[in-house]
Amino acid sequence: MSMFCHQCQETAMNTGCAMKQGFCGKKAEVANLMDLFIWSLKGISVWGTLANELGIYNEKTSYFIAKGLFSTITNANFNKAYFVDSIKESFKLRNALRDEFLKTKKTDFKEHLPECATWEPKNNSDIEAKAETGTGGWLEIKNEDIRSLKATILYGLKGMSAYLEHGYQIVKGGKDIFIFLMSGLSKLVDESLTSDDLLGLVLKTGEMGVQTMKYLDDANAHYGDTEITEVNTGVGTNPGILISGHDLVDLEDLLEQTKDVDIDVYSHSEMLPAHYRPFFKKYKNFIGNYGNAWYLQKTEFEKFKGPALFTSNCLIPPPTDYIDRIFTSGPVGFEGCTHIVDRPLGGRKDFSAVIEKAKSCQPPEELEKGKIVGGFGHKQVLSIADKVIAAVKSGAIKRFVVMAGCDGRHKTRSYYTEVAKKLPKDAIILTAGCAKYKYIKEELGDIAGIPRVLDAGQCNDSYSLAVIALELQKAFELDDINDLPISFDIAWYEQKAVIVLLALLSLGVKGIRLGPTLPGFLSPNVAKIIIDQFNLKAIGTADEDVKSMMAGT
Repeated sequence: MSMFCHQCQETAMNTGCAMKQGFCGKKAEVANLMDLFIWSLKGISVWGTLANELGIYNEKTSYFIAKGLFSTITNANFNKAYFVDSIKESFKLRNALRDEFLKTKKTDFKEHLPECATWEPKNNSDIEAKAETGTGGWLEIKNEDIRSLKATILYGLKGMSAYLEHGYQIVKGGKDIFIFLMSGLSKLVDESLTSDDLLGLVLKTGEMGVQTMKYLDDANAHYGDTEITEVNTGVGTNPGILISGHDLVDLEDLLEQTKDVDIDVYSHSEMLPAHYRPFFKKYKNFIGNYGNAWYLQKTEFEKFKGPALFTSNCLIPPPTDYIDRIFTSGPVGFEGCTHIVDRPLGGRKDFSAVIEKAKSCQPPEELEKGKIVGGFGHKQVLSIADKVIAAVKSGAIKRFVVMAGCDGRHKTRSYYTEVAKKLPKDAIILTAGCAKYKYIKEELGDIAGIPRVLDAGQCNDSYSLAVIALELQKAFELDDINDLPISFDIAWYEQKAVIVLLALLSLGVKGIRLGPTLPGFLSPNVAKIIIDQFNLKAIGTADEDVKSMMAGT
């Protein structure tokens, strides 16, 4: 059995993993089930879009679609059983929505429907056999430009679903975004759409990406707006629990259940920015951040000694020597790891299994000592806007460079460390996401008391960087955001970065540098359209790009 997947930056030969196992560790059997699951979500969305025209909206089904898409993001869920069960559930939800639509329609319904809206499996064997045929996979689409455009849309929708799922956990709502998600998925099986139609949907997906990130930004404010914070990178003497990912509600539940226990909680990778939010500062056992970006977890988790809880993607298949210390939650899963069941309505998730495991473990081994400074979300930065503007007008700040996005294993990612070090002392780096681990621990100094690296937070907090740019545009009374002294040098790895890129393009940002490679899912023709329309650039050498960015090109 083989697979085809080209959704991440590390896909084979930058064209696609067409083998028995992807570079992420995903096996072909699971990859094909993922494709079939997405296909089934498109089937729900066909009926959901029709139903919405009659005013029918089912929140439970809409959330299932978002969480389901989230589970197919790179390094999220590797569990075959999860996808088989989810596919079975998807057909139940689809048929319930279909029946409600037909009952409300009250007239003969003869519209031609795609197979994903009508196919019925009899049992698990039917599901597995259908997946083996490659149903729902990219190789079914023979035209490479159509395939490329649909991939760009789907991967944007995947990133959007991740942010939507996190926001929904906090504040519910988000109906307009859920409806767009269904509409977008349904259009991916509409064979009448032209390349121009799909290109328009690419940009609409970016526009809705901005709305989704604002939705999550507003939801995260439940925990307080980010504020400038020093985060400890050392360790304590108690056993520890490491919590990774983006889900702040999971973090709250875990901290509530450990606050009176002699167990320390540490953030890992994308959970670092939780320390910037006032709500979490009341928990004295939330003592710091451990380790670096996601791809180093195999060596770092060995030294941590205690359990690690994954609340969103960025899980690497764990080796047998510590698989019993890996716990998963929400859309994350791996066979052999304990999965924490979803929280009951109005209640908390039960993390007692994680806590009991921690009690039996030794305290973590120290990796380093020091501080990470962050918390520069848009409200925090705009609170010192006068100081920033004065520094720009005086010439103390010559350029802002947005270096947000993902970190990863690719050796060429050392480019981002080189850029950070080689940028002149009058340049400010704006960052969000785990890309910051390439340079946030470097001693890069400050400008008139303003740190030269301003970390807004998680990858979804790239929204803050866009808001900062738009507010600076207003402050300097510029007609075009591209006239600001700001350059974008973005690192990408997976689909949350895709929606961030599409969001920036929808805001009219041009001249973005993207690396370490341009996405392998872009066909030459589609890449040319985006390059010509938005001046999208591949990264070069650090020396060349620093020189060009400081010159405004």
